[in-house]
Amino acid sequence: MYSIKEAFYSLQGEGAHAGRPAIFCRFTGCNLWTGKEKHRASAACQFCDTDFIGTDGQNGGKFHSAGALIQHLDKLWPTNTDHKYLIFTGGEPALQLDDALIATAKAANYTLAIETNGTLPLPDGIDWICVSPKTTDPLVVNRGSELKLIFPQDHLPPHLFTDLEFDHFYLQPMDQGALPEGRERIDDAQAQTIRYCLQNPQWRLSLQTHKMLGID
Repeated sequence: MYSIKEAFYSLQGEGAHAGRPAIFCRFTGCNLWTGKEKHRASAACQFCDTDFIGTDGQNGGKFHSAGALIQHLDKLWPTNTDHKYLIFTGGEPALQLDDALIATAKAANYTLAIETNGTLPLPDGIDWICVSPKTTDPLVVNRGSELKLIFPQDHLPPHLFTDLEFDHFYLQPMDQGALPEGRERIDDAQAQTIRYCLQNPQWRLSLQTHKMLGID
């Protein structure tokens, strides 16, 4: 059984593949926060801006097999079946992603990516691994394609990750529009991130271009 909050076809808005067409498969559930506001203050991750509770999002639902889920997702891809790209996200996709789903997606000619907090082991066969650290606990996934750190986090300075085996290192300004400080806080986070990247050129700036463009 796979529980999917939502699935949609859009452009990747962040990181090294920004602008690339992709199907996003958002799993329900996360191991760092329940998704309920009443638990946010006590959660290991307190700044998530994503709804991953339930299966009531667009194209969401429960799927009893990997074949049923991939068949469902495949309907979202355009008629041109080249360059098929599928991103597993959440919540935390490592709670549900398994060998059967990877094998089925590969058989349907997808290149596979995952966006994970890195605290849970991953199955083999994922082509692009993006880790976004959220806690001070040691990363279980400490190598991959892309490390994308939300910045600033006082308890997670970037220098803690510079020696890890990732191909790309990104800092992404924290989107804190939900906080009382609102726009002022967002502008400050962007300025801090730009300044840090300029001073530490191992890191590149990642922006949420999908939000700027008003797309999913």
